[in-house]
Amino acid sequence: MKAFVATGGPDHSVRRTDVAQPELRPDEVLVKVDAYSVNRGETFQLERPRAAWRPGKDVAGLVVQAAADGSGPPVGRRVVAHPPSAGWAEYAAVPSGQLACLSEEVATIEAAALPLAGLTALRLLRAAGSVAGRRILLTGASGGVGHYFVELAAAAGASVTAVSSSAERGAGLARLGAAAVTRRVEDAEGPFDLVLESTGGENLPTALAKLRPRGLLIWFGQASRRRVELDFFSLLAGPVSATIRHFSYADSDGPDAPDLQTLVRLVAEGRLHPEIGSVADWGRTPDVLDDLRARRIRGNAVLTIS
Repeated sequence: MKAFVATGGPDHSVRRTDVAQPELRPDEVLVKVDAYSVNRGETFQLERPRAAWRPGKDVAGLVVQAAADGSGPPVGRRVVAHPPSAGWAEYAAVPSGQLACLSEEVATIEAAALPLAGLTALRLLRAAGSVAGRRILLTGASGGVGHYFVELAAAAGASVTAVSSSAERGAGLARLGAAAVTRRVEDAEGPFDLVLESTGGENLPTALAKLRPRGLLIWFGQASRRRVELDFFSLLAGPVSATIRHFSYADSDGPDAPDLQTLVRLVAEGRLHPEIGSVADWGRTPDVLDDLRARRIRGNAVLTIS
């Protein structure tokens, strides 16, 4: 079968080549991939690819071989899946606990844009606890996580201030329910009950200073790729008893299937709207990677296998 593998070269790209068909474990199904999405985090992984690793964590397609142990959906079901890797391929082996069946209301291209960003946003909302009536500052809101989180949190009654350097993206976040949009963290009008920080660098201490007393900052990314320098003595003049917590979307208590099914249900009910910024044939994957690195794509980049 055909699949993309990391080149390992200075361009940090991929090439399409022949690879062996996946050999399934008893709890895995074989998915014929119809579409997959590319995340910025995967562009970072391509800079230092691990041996034998192949990219691809967000896929949608058709089950063509069921799991031998009887878990998972039967042959012929459309699914969205979140395999650990190797999804940029004609076929992918997926643990039965890492996929969810699609309803007729959810298109394959929409589904492919759900897993990583959707799971992160859903679990961030869960980590935040009850958000009704709370003021939340979200940095780095231009990406898929920001898009999903703003829509989910606003629907749950939160007042979200979103930070986006793009005026166009900011307008989109306002339409999703953001109470305020600003282009810089410094300009956000606090104080806030909760800060969700995903950019790193100087933005984290700036956002931290905008917390209410006993407020919570959840750090879940470093999109700027700049290290954080935090002067803890400055906290003496800042929010009293503030808490800083690290968050990883992968730190869940069980398989992804239940949360994937929740995301699918919300899309089917019209309560969550994937933002598709680019759709292209999978042969253009190297070009799409370049566009993502240059931030020429706003929203999810989806590749289709014809």
